[in-house]
Amino acid sequence: MPELPEVETVVRDLRAHGLPGAVIRLTIVRWARTVAAHAPDAFCHALAGRTVMAVTRRAKFIVLTLDTGNRLLIHLRMTGKLRFASAGERPGPHDHVTLCLDDGRQLVFNDTRKFGRFRLVPPGEDPLAALGPEPLEATFTLACFRQRLAGKTRPIKPLLLDQSTVAGLGNIYVDEALWQARIHPERRTDTLTAAEIRRLHRAIRVVLQRAVDNAGTTLGDGAANFYSVAGHRGRNADALQVFRRDGQPCPRCGSHMVIKRRKSGDIRLCANPNCRYHEPIEETGED
Repeated sequence: MPELPEVETVVRDLRAHGLPGAVIRLTIVRWARTVAAHAPDAFCHALAGRTVMAVTRRAKFIVLTLDTGNRLLIHLRMTGKLRFASAGERPGPHDHVTLCLDDGRQLVFNDTRKFGRFRLVPPGEDPLAALGPEPLEATFTLACFRQRLAGKTRPIKPLLLDQSTVAGLGNIYVDEALWQARIHPERRTDTLTAAEIRRLHRAIRVVLQRAVDNAGTTLGDGAANFYSVAGHRGRNADALQVFRRDGQPCPRCGSHMVIKRRKSGDIRLCANPNCRYHEPIEETGED
C-alpha cells in the first residue's frame, strides 16, 4: 500500500502537471464501488464544472479542494494509481474513474485490485479529523510524540500502524524506523525509555524524508507496484535496510535478515539478537 512518501509524490506530481486550476468537465465511473459512498450519477453530477482549487495530502489521502468548498478524498489503497491521458486514449481494463478536464486531458484512476476509494466531502464535514499528527510537519515535536505514546501498552509496531497515533505510516517505514532506532517491533510501548522514544521520533522523520526525497518506494516490476503520475518508479528501494530484505545480509553485523509471522503483522529482524537492540530482548519462540 502506498504510504506517506508515495502519496506525497503523487500530490507533488499532480501539482507539477497543473491540476490546480483545472476544471472537471465530465466524470466517468466504470466501477461503482470506487465511489461506494455515493451513487455514481450523483457523484459525477457533483463534480461537473467544478474547479480544482488545491491539491494536498493528509496521511495517505490525496485531497482535491474544489471551488464549492467540497473536498474530493482519494485513497489509493493497495494498487491505486493516477495518470494523465490524452482525450482520445481508450480506457484500460483497470481504469475505474476518469476526470475529463477542460484542457482536453483526462485524469485516470487505475486500480488492479479495486480497493481504492473516492469520497466527496461537503464543507464542515471532516472524516479525517481523528487522524494523528503529520510526522514531517514542524508540529510533530518530540513532546507531541511522547504524548501520543503515553500510557499505551500495545506493542510499538501495531501502535505506529494505527493512523490515529501518527498519520501516514505503514509497514515499510515503521519497519525502517524501528530498525534505525534499535527497537524491537514487539516491545510494549510503555516500556520504551526516554532515549528510545527520542531515537524513534528522529528515525521516523529521517526515513520518511529520505523516501520523499527519493520519490517513494517501488518494490518489484509488476504493474500493481507504485509508480508516480508520470509513470516513474520510486528510487527509495535501495535505501531500505530491513523491509523485503529477508535472507539478505544484515547491514549492521553481516548475519542475515529474517521475517517472523505474527497475527498482529509480520516483523523483520536480524537473526543475531545482539545486533538488534542495545539490550537483548527475550524472544517468544512463536513463528
